[in-house]
Amino acid sequence: MQEVESSNHTNRLFYLAIPPSIFIDTAHAIGSAGFVQCDGDTPWSRVVVEKPFGKDRKTSDDLISSLADVFSEIQTYRIDHYLGKEVVQNLLALRFANLVFEPIWNSKFIESVSICWRENLGVEGRGGYFDEYGIIRDVVQNHLIQILSLIAMDPPADLTPSSIAKEKTKVLSSIPPIELDDIILGQYTEGTLGSRNVEAYTADDTVPDDSRTPTFASTVLRIENERWKGVPFKIMAGKGLNKSLTEIHIKFKAVANNIFCKTDQCPEPNELIIRVQPDEAIYLKLTSKVPGPGMKLDARNLDLQYKVAFNEIIADAYESLILDVIKGDRSLFITKGELETAWDIFTPLLHK
Repeated sequence: MQEVESSNHTNRLFYLAIPPSIFIDTAHAIGSAGFVQCDGDTPWSRVVVEKPFGKDRKTSDDLISSLADVFSEIQTYRIDHYLGKEVVQNLLALRFANLVFEPIWNSKFIESVSICWRENLGVEGRGGYFDEYGIIRDVVQNHLIQILSLIAMDPPADLTPSSIAKEKTKVLSSIPPIELDDIILGQYTEGTLGSRNVEAYTADDTVPDDSRTPTFASTVLRIENERWKGVPFKIMAGKGLNKSLTEIHIKFKAVANNIFCKTDQCPEPNELIIRVQPDEAIYLKLTSKVPGPGMKLDARNLDLQYKVAFNEIIADAYESLILDVIKGDRSLFITKGELETAWDIFTPLLHK
Protein backbone atom coordinates (compact mmCIF):
# COMPACT_ATOMS: atom_id res chain seq x y z
CA MET A 1 0.00 0.00 0.00
CA GLN A 2 2.74 2.40 0.88
CA GLU A 3 4.29 1.90 -2.56
CA VAL A 4 1.16 3.11 -4.37
CA GLU A 5 0.20 5.90 -1.97
CA SER A 6 1.32 9.33 -3.09
CA SER A 7 2.26 10.51 0.40
CA ASN A 8 1.97 9.73 4.08
CA HIS A 9 -1.15 11.90 4.22
CA THR A 10 -3.54 9.27 2.89
CA ASN A 11 -7.04 8.44 4.07
CA ARG A 12 -7.48 4.70 4.60
CA LEU A 13 -10.65 2.62 4.88
CA PHE A 14 -10.35 -1.04 5.88
CA TYR A 15 -13.35 -3.33 5.31
CA LEU A 16 -13.16 -6.55 7.35
CA ALA A 17 -15.46 -8.79 5.29
CA ILE A 18 -13.63 -11.82 6.66
CA PRO A 19 -14.36 -14.76 8.98
CA PRO A 20 -14.86 -13.56 12.58
CA SER A 21 -12.10 -15.87 13.78
CA ILE A 22 -9.46 -13.67 12.12
CA PHE A 23 -10.90 -10.22 12.93
CA ILE A 24 -8.41 -9.54 15.72
CA ASP A 25 -5.28 -10.91 14.02
CA THR A 26 -6.07 -8.96 10.86
CA ALA A 27 -6.66 -5.72 12.75
CA HIS A 28 -3.41 -6.13 14.70
CA ALA A 29 -1.51 -6.85 11.47
CA ILE A 30 -2.90 -3.64 9.94
CA GLY A 31 -1.87 -1.70 13.04
CA SER A 32 1.61 -3.27 13.20
CA ALA A 33 2.19 -2.36 9.55
CA GLY A 34 1.72 1.31 10.43
CA PHE A 35 -1.40 1.80 8.35
CA VAL A 36 -3.57 3.29 11.10
CA GLN A 37 -3.50 7.04 11.62
CA CYS A 38 -4.38 7.74 15.23
CA ASP A 39 -3.91 11.48 15.59
CA GLY A 40 -6.40 14.05 14.32
CA ASP A 41 -9.09 13.85 11.68
CA THR A 42 -6.85 14.27 8.64
CA PRO A 43 -5.73 11.97 7.24
CA TRP A 44 -8.20 9.49 8.67
CA SER A 45 -8.16 5.73 9.17
CA ARG A 46 -11.47 3.86 9.53
CA VAL A 47 -12.44 0.22 9.80
CA VAL A 48 -15.75 -1.38 8.81
CA VAL A 49 -16.65 -4.54 10.72
CA GLU A 50 -19.34 -6.96 9.51
CA LYS A 51 -21.49 -9.03 11.85
CA PRO A 52 -21.40 -11.26 13.76
CA PHE A 53 -20.11 -9.09 16.57
CA GLY A 54 -19.36 -12.02 18.85
CA LYS A 55 -21.62 -14.85 19.98
CA ASP A 56 -22.79 -13.36 23.28
CA ARG A 57 -22.09 -10.40 25.56
CA LYS A 58 -18.68 -11.66 26.71
CA THR A 59 -17.31 -12.50 23.25
CA SER A 60 -18.68 -9.21 21.94
CA ASP A 61 -16.95 -7.32 24.76
CA ASP A 62 -13.72 -9.18 24.02
CA LEU A 63 -13.96 -8.28 20.33
CA ILE A 64 -14.59 -4.62 21.12
CA SER A 65 -11.67 -4.51 23.55
CA SER A 66 -9.24 -6.21 21.17
CA LEU A 67 -10.17 -4.04 18.19
CA ALA A 68 -9.77 -0.97 20.41
CA ASP A 69 -6.06 -1.80 20.68
CA VAL A 70 -5.80 -0.75 17.02
CA PHE A 71 -8.85 1.34 16.13
CA SER A 72 -10.57 3.78 18.45
CA GLU A 73 -14.35 3.70 18.84
CA ILE A 74 -14.69 6.77 16.62
CA GLN A 75 -12.72 4.96 13.89
CA THR A 76 -14.83 1.79 14.11
CA TYR A 77 -17.94 1.39 11.96
CA ARG A 78 -20.00 -1.70 12.84
CA ILE A 79 -22.13 -2.21 9.77
CA ASP A 80 -25.65 -3.64 9.65
CA HIS A 81 -26.85 -3.34 6.07
CA TYR A 82 -30.50 -3.19 7.19
CA LEU A 83 -29.78 0.26 8.62
CA GLY A 84 -28.81 1.34 5.11
CA LYS A 85 -32.13 0.34 3.60
CA GLU A 86 -34.11 3.38 2.53
CA VAL A 87 -37.32 2.45 4.35
CA VAL A 88 -35.47 1.81 7.62
CA GLN A 89 -33.73 5.19 7.33
CA ASN A 90 -37.16 6.72 6.71
CA LEU A 91 -38.39 5.62 10.15
CA LEU A 92 -36.85 8.73 11.69
CA ALA A 93 -38.56 11.04 9.22
CA LEU A 94 -41.85 9.17 9.41
CA ARG A 95 -41.98 9.44 13.18
CA PHE A 96 -40.49 12.83 13.94
CA ALA A 97 -41.29 14.93 10.85
CA ASN A 98 -45.03 14.19 10.87
CA LEU A 99 -47.26 15.50 13.65
CA VAL A 100 -49.88 12.86 12.89
CA PHE A 101 -47.74 10.01 14.28
CA GLU A 102 -45.68 11.09 17.29
CA PRO A 103 -48.63 12.00 19.59
CA ILE A 104 -50.14 8.51 19.12
CA TRP A 105 -46.84 6.59 19.15
CA ASN A 106 -47.34 5.02 22.57
CA SER A 107 -49.23 2.40 24.58
CA LYS A 108 -52.36 4.52 24.82
CA PHE A 109 -53.02 4.15 21.11
CA ILE A 110 -50.90 1.21 19.88
CA GLU A 111 -52.05 -2.36 20.49
CA SER A 112 -48.97 -4.22 19.25
CA VAL A 113 -45.87 -4.00 17.03
CA SER A 114 -44.73 -6.89 14.83
CA ILE A 115 -41.43 -7.15 12.98
CA CYS A 116 -41.10 -10.12 10.67
CA TRP A 117 -38.22 -11.37 8.52
CA ARG A 118 -38.96 -14.23 6.15
CA GLU A 119 -36.66 -15.86 3.63
CA ASN A 120 -37.75 -18.53 1.16
CA LEU A 121 -34.20 -19.81 0.80
CA GLY A 122 -32.33 -22.26 2.95
CA VAL A 123 -28.69 -21.96 3.89
CA GLU A 124 -27.71 -22.74 0.28
CA GLY A 125 -24.26 -24.13 1.11
CA ARG A 126 -23.56 -21.55 3.85
CA GLY A 127 -24.30 -23.98 6.64
CA GLY A 128 -20.75 -23.86 7.95
CA TYR A 129 -21.28 -20.27 9.05
CA PHE A 130 -24.98 -20.37 9.86
CA ASP A 131 -24.87 -23.55 11.94
CA GLU A 132 -22.35 -21.94 14.26
CA TYR A 133 -24.55 -18.90 14.90
CA GLY A 134 -28.22 -19.71 14.20
CA ILE A 135 -31.14 -17.42 13.40
CA ILE A 136 -31.03 -15.45 16.69
CA ARG A 137 -27.43 -14.33 16.27
CA ASP A 138 -27.62 -14.05 12.48
CA VAL A 139 -30.82 -11.99 12.16
CA VAL A 140 -32.77 -11.28 15.35
CA GLN A 141 -30.09 -9.85 17.65
CA ASN A 142 -28.88 -7.42 15.01
CA HIS A 143 -31.18 -6.63 12.04
CA LEU A 144 -34.50 -6.85 13.87
CA ILE A 145 -33.33 -5.34 17.13
CA GLN A 146 -31.93 -2.36 15.25
CA ILE A 147 -35.28 -1.87 13.52
CA LEU A 148 -37.06 -2.17 16.87
CA SER A 149 -34.84 0.48 18.43
CA LEU A 150 -35.70 2.98 15.68
CA ILE A 151 -39.41 2.27 16.09
CA ALA A 152 -39.43 2.45 19.87
CA MET A 153 -36.86 5.06 20.84
CA ASP A 154 -37.80 8.47 22.23
CA PRO A 155 -37.16 11.57 20.10
CA PRO A 156 -33.44 12.38 20.00
CA ALA A 157 -32.27 15.88 20.91
CA ASP A 158 -31.02 16.30 17.34
CA LEU A 159 -29.91 14.21 14.36
CA THR A 160 -26.28 13.82 15.43
CA PRO A 161 -25.05 10.22 15.66
CA SER A 162 -24.48 10.49 19.42
CA SER A 163 -28.04 11.71 20.11
CA ILE A 164 -29.60 8.97 18.01
CA ALA A 165 -27.39 6.29 19.56
CA LYS A 166 -28.21 7.56 23.06
CA GLU A 167 -31.95 7.07 22.56
CA LYS A 168 -31.54 3.71 20.83
CA THR A 169 -29.37 2.45 23.67
CA LYS A 170 -31.79 3.77 26.27
CA VAL A 171 -34.80 1.95 24.83
CA LEU A 172 -32.88 -1.31 24.36
CA SER A 173 -31.75 -1.17 27.99
CA SER A 174 -35.45 -1.12 28.96
CA ILE A 175 -36.06 -4.60 27.50
CA PRO A 176 -35.73 -7.47 30.01
CA PRO A 177 -33.74 -10.55 28.93
CA ILE A 178 -35.75 -13.20 27.07
CA GLU A 179 -36.71 -16.31 28.98
CA LEU A 180 -36.80 -19.75 27.36
CA ASP A 181 -40.57 -19.91 27.84
CA ASP A 182 -40.95 -16.69 25.81
CA ILE A 183 -39.60 -18.01 22.53
CA ILE A 184 -40.52 -20.56 19.87
CA LEU A 185 -37.63 -22.12 17.95
CA GLY A 186 -37.74 -24.36 14.92
CA GLN A 187 -35.77 -25.78 12.02
CA TYR A 188 -37.04 -26.15 8.47
CA THR A 189 -37.51 -29.63 7.05
CA GLU A 190 -37.97 -31.05 3.57
CA GLY A 191 -40.89 -29.66 1.59
CA THR A 192 -42.03 -27.93 -1.57
CA LEU A 193 -42.24 -24.27 -2.45
CA GLY A 194 -44.41 -23.85 -5.51
CA SER A 195 -42.89 -26.23 -8.04
CA ARG A 196 -39.53 -26.30 -6.30
CA ASN A 197 -38.42 -29.04 -3.92
CA VAL A 198 -36.64 -27.76 -0.83
CA GLU A 199 -34.31 -30.04 1.09
CA ALA A 200 -34.23 -30.13 4.87
CA TYR A 201 -31.73 -27.94 6.73
CA THR A 202 -29.74 -30.97 7.88
CA ALA A 203 -29.65 -32.35 4.31
CA ASP A 204 -27.33 -29.51 3.27
CA ASP A 205 -23.79 -30.85 2.86
CA THR A 206 -22.40 -28.04 5.03
CA VAL A 207 -24.68 -28.81 7.99
CA PRO A 208 -24.10 -31.63 10.52
CA ASP A 209 -26.73 -34.37 10.30
CA ASP A 210 -27.59 -34.03 13.99
CA SER A 211 -27.70 -30.20 14.07
CA ARG A 212 -30.23 -28.60 16.39
CA THR A 213 -29.43 -25.05 15.30
CA PRO A 214 -32.67 -23.06 14.95
CA THR A 215 -33.53 -21.59 11.56
CA PHE A 216 -36.75 -20.06 12.94
CA ALA A 217 -37.43 -17.95 16.01
CA SER A 218 -40.52 -16.15 17.26
CA THR A 219 -40.64 -14.19 20.49
CA VAL A 220 -42.35 -11.29 22.25
CA LEU A 221 -40.30 -8.49 23.74
CA ARG A 222 -41.56 -6.05 26.37
CA ILE A 223 -40.24 -2.53 26.79
CA GLU A 224 -40.48 -1.49 30.41
CA ASN A 225 -40.86 2.25 30.08
CA GLU A 226 -43.71 4.73 30.25
CA ARG A 227 -44.19 4.99 26.49
CA TRP A 228 -44.45 1.26 25.74
CA LYS A 229 -45.49 -0.48 28.95
CA GLY A 230 -47.94 -3.26 28.07
CA VAL A 231 -47.34 -3.22 24.30
CA PRO A 232 -46.01 -6.53 22.91
CA PHE A 233 -43.25 -6.29 20.32
CA LYS A 234 -43.56 -9.49 18.31
CA ILE A 235 -40.35 -10.54 16.58
CA MET A 236 -40.21 -13.35 14.02
CA ALA A 237 -37.43 -14.52 11.72
CA GLY A 238 -37.04 -17.66 9.66
CA LYS A 239 -35.30 -19.28 6.72
CA GLY A 240 -36.88 -21.83 4.42
CA LEU A 241 -40.33 -20.22 4.64
CA ASN A 242 -43.00 -19.68 2.00
CA LYS A 243 -41.78 -16.26 0.82
CA SER A 244 -39.11 -13.61 1.28
CA LEU A 245 -40.47 -10.55 3.07
CA THR A 246 -39.43 -8.08 5.76
CA GLU A 247 -42.23 -5.98 7.22
CA ILE A 248 -43.15 -3.93 10.26
CA HIS A 249 -46.79 -3.95 11.38
CA ILE A 250 -47.95 -1.34 13.88
CA LYS A 251 -51.47 -2.18 14.95
CA PHE A 252 -53.45 0.59 16.60
CA LYS A 253 -56.18 0.07 19.16
CA ALA A 254 -59.81 -0.08 18.16
CA VAL A 255 -61.94 3.01 18.62
CA ALA A 256 -63.60 2.80 22.04
CA ASN A 257 -67.41 2.70 22.02
CA ASN A 258 -67.39 2.86 18.23
CA ILE A 259 -70.81 3.96 16.98
CA PHE A 260 -70.46 1.76 13.89
CA CYS A 261 -70.38 -1.37 16.04
CA LYS A 262 -74.07 -0.78 16.73
CA THR A 263 -74.70 -1.49 13.02
CA ASP A 264 -72.92 -4.86 13.19
CA GLN A 265 -69.93 -3.67 11.17
CA CYS A 266 -67.25 -2.82 13.70
CA PRO A 267 -64.33 -1.28 11.79
CA GLU A 268 -60.99 -3.06 11.86
CA PRO A 269 -58.29 -1.26 13.86
CA ASN A 270 -55.99 1.01 11.88
CA GLU A 271 -52.64 -0.46 10.95
CA LEU A 272 -49.41 1.04 9.67
CA ILE A 273 -47.44 -1.41 7.52
CA ILE A 274 -43.86 -0.63 6.58
CA ARG A 275 -42.43 -2.96 3.96
CA VAL A 276 -38.64 -3.02 4.11
CA GLN A 277 -38.17 -5.51 1.28
CA PRO A 278 -39.00 -6.39 -1.43
CA ASP A 279 -40.85 -3.51 -3.13
CA GLU A 280 -40.32 -0.85 -0.46
CA ALA A 281 -43.60 0.72 0.62
CA ILE A 282 -45.59 2.23 3.48
CA TYR A 283 -49.30 1.43 3.88
CA LEU A 284 -51.81 2.95 6.28
CA LYS A 285 -54.96 0.87 6.65
CA LEU A 286 -58.01 3.08 7.14
CA THR A 287 -61.74 2.39 7.28
CA SER A 288 -63.76 4.14 4.59
CA LYS A 289 -67.34 4.23 3.36
CA VAL A 290 -67.90 2.15 0.25
CA PRO A 291 -69.38 4.36 -2.53
CA GLY A 292 -73.09 3.89 -3.02
CA PRO A 293 -76.28 3.98 -0.99
CA GLY A 294 -76.20 3.20 2.69
CA MET A 295 -73.26 3.20 5.13
CA LYS A 296 -71.20 0.16 4.22
CA LEU A 297 -67.65 0.20 5.56
CA ASP A 298 -64.49 -1.37 4.21
CA ALA A 299 -60.79 -1.24 5.14
CA ARG A 300 -58.50 0.12 2.43
CA ASN A 301 -54.85 1.10 2.24
CA LEU A 302 -53.38 4.51 1.69
CA ASP A 303 -50.06 3.57 0.14
CA LEU A 304 -46.68 5.06 -0.56
CA GLN A 305 -44.86 2.78 -2.98
CA TYR A 306 -41.31 3.97 -3.40
CA LYS A 307 -40.94 2.93 -7.04
CA VAL A 308 -44.08 4.89 -7.93
CA ALA A 309 -43.67 7.92 -5.65
CA PHE A 310 -39.99 8.66 -6.23
CA ASN A 311 -38.02 9.04 -9.44
CA GLU A 312 -34.72 8.86 -7.62
CA ILE A 313 -32.64 5.71 -7.85
CA ILE A 314 -32.72 3.87 -4.54
CA ALA A 315 -29.13 3.08 -3.67
CA ASP A 316 -28.13 -0.35 -2.45
CA ALA A 317 -27.87 -0.43 1.34
CA TYR A 318 -24.15 -1.16 1.27
CA GLU A 319 -23.52 1.67 -1.22
CA SER A 320 -25.27 4.09 1.08
CA LEU A 321 -23.43 2.93 4.19
CA ILE A 322 -19.97 2.85 2.64
CA LEU A 323 -20.50 6.40 1.41
CA ASP A 324 -21.36 7.35 5.01
CA VAL A 325 -18.09 5.80 6.20
CA ILE A 326 -16.14 7.88 3.69
CA LYS A 327 -18.00 11.00 4.85
CA GLY A 328 -17.43 10.11 8.51
CA ASP A 329 -21.17 9.93 9.28
CA ARG A 330 -21.75 7.36 12.04
CA SER A 331 -25.55 7.82 12.29
CA LEU A 332 -26.40 4.42 10.76
CA PHE A 333 -23.72 2.35 12.46
CA ILE A 334 -23.95 0.35 15.66
CA THR A 335 -22.25 1.85 18.70
CA LYS A 336 -20.60 -0.01 21.54
CA GLY A 337 -23.50 0.83 23.87
CA GLU A 338 -26.16 -0.42 21.44
CA LEU A 339 -24.27 -3.66 20.94
CA GLU A 340 -23.90 -4.25 24.67
CA THR A 341 -27.59 -3.70 25.43
CA ALA A 342 -28.70 -5.85 22.49
CA TRP A 343 -26.57 -8.75 23.68
CA ASP A 344 -27.91 -8.36 27.23
CA ILE A 345 -31.39 -9.16 25.90
CA PHE A 346 -30.34 -12.45 24.31
CA THR A 347 -27.25 -13.74 26.10
CA PRO A 348 -29.05 -15.49 29.01
CA LEU A 349 -31.28 -17.33 26.51
CA LEU A 350 -28.36 -18.35 24.30
CA HIS A 351 -26.63 -19.97 27.28
CA LYS A 352 -29.59 -22.25 28.04
